[in-house]
Amino acid sequence: MSGLRDTAVEALDATGASAELAALACEIAEHDRRYHGKDDPTISDADYDALRRRNLAIEQRFPELVRDDSPSLRVGAAASSKFAKIRHALPMLSLDNAFSDEDVADFAKRVRRFLGLGEDDLLAITAEPKIDGLSLSLRYEDGRLVSAATRGDGAVGEDVTANALTIADIPHRLAGIRPSVFEVRGEVYMTHADFAALNARLATAGALAPADATETAGEDDEGAQAPDEAAPDGAIGEETSAASSLKIRQFANPRNAAAGSLRQKDPAVTRSRPLRFFAYAWGETSELPGETQTEVVEALGRMGFSTNAVPQNGRSAPLMRRLETVDGLIEHYRLIEAERAHLGYDIDGVVYKVDDLALQRELGFVSRAPRWAIAHKFPAERATTVVREIVINVGRTGKLAPLAKLEPVTVGGVVVSNVTLHNEDYIAGRDADGEPIRGGRDIRIGDTVEIQRAGDVIPQVVDVVLDKRPPTAEPFRYPDHCPICQSLAVREINPRTGRPDSVRRCTAGLTCPAQGKEGLKHFVSRHAFDIEGFGETYVEALFEAGLVRQPADIFRLGTEPLQAAIAEHHRALRDQREETEDTLRAAQGLAPKPRGKRKDYDYSTVTQNLLAAIDARRTVALERFVFALGIPEIGETSAKALARHFEDVRALMDGVAAARDGQPGEDWAELSALRGIGDSTFERMLAIGAAKAAEADWNPLRDAEIALKSNQRVALRERYGEDGAGLRAAIAQAAAQAPGKGFLKLTSDGEIGTVATLSLIHFFEEAHNREAVEALLDAGVSTTNERAAPPPVSSPVAGMTIVFTGSLEKMTRDEAKEMAEKLGAKVAGSVSKKTDLVVAGPGAGSKLAKASEFGIEVIDEDAWFARIGRAGGEAGSTSGG
Repeated sequence: MSGLRDTAVEALDATGASAELAALACEIAEHDRRYHGKDDPTISDADYDALRRRNLAIEQRFPELVRDDSPSLRVGAAASSKFAKIRHALPMLSLDNAFSDEDVADFAKRVRRFLGLGEDDLLAITAEPKIDGLSLSLRYEDGRLVSAATRGDGAVGEDVTANALTIADIPHRLAGIRPSVFEVRGEVYMTHADFAALNARLATAGALAPADATETAGEDDEGAQAPDEAAPDGAIGEETSAASSLKIRQFANPRNAAAGSLRQKDPAVTRSRPLRFFAYAWGETSELPGETQTEVVEALGRMGFSTNAVPQNGRSAPLMRRLETVDGLIEHYRLIEAERAHLGYDIDGVVYKVDDLALQRELGFVSRAPRWAIAHKFPAERATTVVREIVINVGRTGKLAPLAKLEPVTVGGVVVSNVTLHNEDYIAGRDADGEPIRGGRDIRIGDTVEIQRAGDVIPQVVDVVLDKRPPTAEPFRYPDHCPICQSLAVREINPRTGRPDSVRRCTAGLTCPAQGKEGLKHFVSRHAFDIEGFGETYVEALFEAGLVRQPADIFRLGTEPLQAAIAEHHRALRDQREETEDTLRAAQGLAPKPRGKRKDYDYSTVTQNLLAAIDARRTVALERFVFALGIPEIGETSAKALARHFEDVRALMDGVAAARDGQPGEDWAELSALRGIGDSTFERMLAIGAAKAAEADWNPLRDAEIALKSNQRVALRERYGEDGAGLRAAIAQAAAQAPGKGFLKLTSDGEIGTVATLSLIHFFEEAHNREAVEALLDAGVSTTNERAAPPPVSSPVAGMTIVFTGSLEKMTRDEAKEMAEKLGAKVAGSVSKKTDLVVAGPGAGSKLAKASEFGIEVIDEDAWFARIGRAGGEAGSTSGG
């Protein structure tokens, strides 16, 4: 997908746009989940905003391709399963972003144009800081707080009422007016001083705790859970006190600290944290105490809330202002930006809102955001420091990820000592297409670099200060073998550009120690072997005990060593929990907690249950087996596609061997990937060249049958010379190196493709990967495969291309796709002239309109079941394994 994303939106065709929209929907959903649901973002705000902007640009160019799961239609992420749910009476929407003064001016013009206002007509807009915390909605009935909910996905949030009641800034009863219903919305945050004090307290406790008890702040900081003393079957118990519920770890930033502190199962933990709350908006109300944004926010202050409509932190003027010109908005933005470092809490921009509530209602909403508001984001903060070391980490899929160790430097109030260097091209000063970045300046050990915390989250290197480069600094030599297991590390060839992919991966796969533990977690995960009760905790315990180092070991576990390892694991958890409790008590000046005689439990039942669960998964669907291997680029979709092509594991391995033998040569790959040369032109060149390549005077650059365009001639001349002889030779060599049937069998399947095929080939080229698969088969693991069965000859939809759209009520989207494929149909994600049938549920939108435009038959779910001769109640999942 990186190749597609390098293509300008204007240059995308419908196929490429559809593929990229699907990838963006998945990628943005994962970032939403990590930010809103896990409080653990992995990309910067700026990079996230760039993904959303590209998604929107593609949708605007191809409105018929807008997906049902489009990020432009979604806010936040699904609420966590550990909390009860609250449905918001009115959705908690997000805001569109502005990144320049011109964007702000465009916002004002759009508002005026929508309202029919002239340049001289009054348009008042408020400007206030954009607090960087966790959004919260508080519902008051007759003035009393009855519930508190996080944003969640915008429609449904997490019930954190008990925790919100512990925050001093949140009144239990409203002062002054008390409407029958009033929802107050704002941001839970933590000041810089309180954040530093919290981290110092955790650091003090962590210094006294065992090394393995200290972690990096991530999702939230719920307590380290351990087996309940009254549950010898291994059930997991809840935390019992604020002390026992605190893991000893530090937070990355105040936003994570605030979010993790609020989203606690034990309100006592939240009470112990210095959380604060700013109110700036509202949801459902029975009456509004004002007719403008300014008036209602001022009323929130009178109700007992902290707001930016009144002076804060000793300021003489409020930070929320009502302004009537774009120049006034920009001036106030600059003022807040200048004050940013002195506010005492994190903000990441300024929010502008049309002040008149009647105009807000007239403007309404578009997609996931209101038309009457926008967030003007701050540019990233920067600092300079020195690269002390560059280290290579190896991830679950074998990715060799470079990390720079820095002289610690403070950027925007956060100490940065590590920064990702992304990949070897980034270190060398070039992008994925070989074009220079940072002016072509590479990054070396000893270099002085400029660091940016984009969006105040993830630091990155933005430039190298060459005049400070020491004489001893040498270009970094990126390893071509895994630094852990010494296996070959390769960069796959990008079929679009003909250049190596940006990621280099270890090819050892299942047998690389760096990948082993994480690979095993993937192997037993829900969409892979899905072994009941065999979660990540047991994977780690058995891996550390040396009992499970590769997947086949799981199916060779003996009763006695397994039971001993389980018992030792639970004892260690109990010891760690108690030691953590004592450490925290000591840090607070308290004596250790008295404990009676410890009882060792009989874990035989747990052991037998686990062995039974393992035995039950000795036979799985082939698609699960393939997905479980953790082969880079092989996800669930491509694993299911492979299961359609091969009966079992050995047939798959034979098919991959055939694909390897049928790989195209370098000349074929180079010519086919040359920019400007499309598939049809390439095929014409090869077909004509097969007949004419031996003619010494044949010049393919001027051949009328090939019909090259001017830009294609330029590209070919630049690569192969002016006289046509070089191109003639290249065509002859390419024709002799064309891919074979085994290779084309996989690459021609749109759900597998070239990149995944090459990844399969590299995986099975490594002897230890083949041995690990053979070991699984020798351990008694076998596969079933319903997908490989030929479709029924009598199927009424065999050979048809079908699109499912809208909210399907009698089957899930996956069930619908699987059902159609088993009947011999192809399921597409977008409507085109090649579509034969559209099955539409409630809420179908642009796809339905496109079907009407092309004259494509549209039916509902009942008609679908009638057509395939199946009752609607028989639409359950048919997936194997």
